[in-house]
Amino acid sequence: MAARNMATPLNAGGSHDRAFTITRTFDAPASVVFELWTKPHHLKRWWGSKGFVALSFEMDVRPGGAWNCCLRAPDGTELHERGVYREIAEAKKLIFTYAADHPDGNPGHQTLVTVDFAALGNKTKVTLRQAAFESIVACDEYERGWPGCLERFAEYLANNLTEKATDPVSARLQEAGQ
Repeated sequence: MAARNMATPLNAGGSHDRAFTITRTFDAPASVVFELWTKPHHLKRWWGSKGFVALSFEMDVRPGGAWNCCLRAPDGTELHERGVYREIAEAKKLIFTYAADHPDGNPGHQTLVTVDFAALGNKTKVTLRQAAFESIVACDEYERGWPGCLERFAEYLANNLTEKATDPVSARLQEAGQ
């Protein structure tokens, strides 16, 4: 699967503003890519950096709806993440808050994630922006983590492209000539 990764600090060449943007192009229509971002049974299969396993994923995909998940890190630690959807434009945009809980169960610092889906024929350019982190160190940590998550997404997407049509997403991919 051809995919392009680009991670660029928003203030490239200037001061760090505790935010970053990542752009990647996927070999699937925007409607399919968007669906894989908005259905918990799909996110459970690809969410998190390499080595992480999603134990649970719950989503109420509507403005004001909540999402939460539990991940198991490679060292066995469980991490809880949560947020609220702010804006949803079918196959075009997702905006949601993001906070990882502290070990004591209290929510951590909240950031805002914006994911744009740009249709490029049978491909989709995904642009992800996350801001504003409590520190440059925290920002850098997430900027290093998202590419692994997007790589897992690309692998999941590619595996679904090659499987027989056993669900509506696979059927639509086959109909699109993928």
